[in-house]
Amino acid sequence: MNTPDHSDRDLRFITRAVELAKRGLYTTKPNPRVGCVVVQGDEIVGEGWHERAGESHAEIHALSAAGDRAEESEIFVSLEPCAHAGRTGPCAQALVDAGVSRVVAAMIDPNPQVAGQGIEMLRSAGIAAEISEQDCGAVELNAGFCKRMTSGRPFVRLKVAATMDGRTAANDGSSQWITGEAARAEVHQLRARSCAIVTGIGTVREDNPRLNARVDEDVVQPLRVVLDGNGQLDPTARLFSESGDVLIVTSRADDEGYGFDARTEQLCLTGEDGRVDVAGVLDMLAERACNEVLVEAGAGVAGAFVSRGLVDEVWVYQSPDMLGTGGRGMFVMRGIRSIGDRVKFELTDVSRIGRDLRLIYSPSKEG
Repeated sequence: MNTPDHSDRDLRFITRAVELAKRGLYTTKPNPRVGCVVVQGDEIVGEGWHERAGESHAEIHALSAAGDRAEESEIFVSLEPCAHAGRTGPCAQALVDAGVSRVVAAMIDPNPQVAGQGIEMLRSAGIAAEISEQDCGAVELNAGFCKRMTSGRPFVRLKVAATMDGRTAANDGSSQWITGEAARAEVHQLRARSCAIVTGIGTVREDNPRLNARVDEDVVQPLRVVLDGNGQLDPTARLFSESGDVLIVTSRADDEGYGFDARTEQLCLTGEDGRVDVAGVLDMLAERACNEVLVEAGAGVAGAFVSRGLVDEVWVYQSPDMLGTGGRGMFVMRGIRSIGDRVKFELTDVSRIGRDLRLIYSPSKEG
């Protein structure tokens, strides 16, 4: 479906469409982030992006901005126009109705309800429609949506804040603040782009976090998920003082909880070991249309996700400090007894964030 050659001009406009898509980074969930530009010659005559689920898609905003100049225009969009009617009408049909002459999309929509059908609808109407040879960052921008559509699970990032010697807390349990202000601000950006944040009861008891995204932009707050195997969550915990939904996942079917308000849901997911089934948690979140999940938890929960191969990226914010052997480690990994049992990762990115380092790891492709 790709064309053999694309000009720098096309890539320039595709890049602009992806830049527009990023404006919906915190608000489009569970929909993909999409941007669109309408071009006459070398002039952009309209542009738009998808802002929020249930509202107009990027193509509709861009066509509206272009007005009459949309006729015989070229459309550059970061994701294949949809061909099915959801809460809004099909964008491919809107482009046909507008009389555009050509459509270039950065990538095929991985949604099985689209998956090339949008391109075919356009071609059937006599519109030149193609997929760009370079996605210009569109695939990475929607990694969570792509993974959920193709594998049935969300894209999982696990965040850890640790000292240079790998400690997440001092011997007495204190951990605020291991990293600096700049690193903590970036974590709020990670939260803001996530559909759900997963933590454990130990973290809630010890740190009493709010687990919301505090950024100076419009944001759809993530679902806060607490893994509470034995039903110990205190209804006065600080996370209940913030707006947004809370989901408590237990491993005891007879645990009905106590004192929780109407926006708090409880669910039992028990694994073979009698603990909360973390893989089942991800399956459940995918069923609830969660694209990106951020795990912010202690060593036990973090280790459970890693050891089961459920993590797509580990983000380590490393401070240049030390807490010594009495400090708490990053992961509890049951079943690892020798070097041959190790879980392998590859370092994919290193950045300095204030006085700290941000290290991003992905699962190793080695056997």
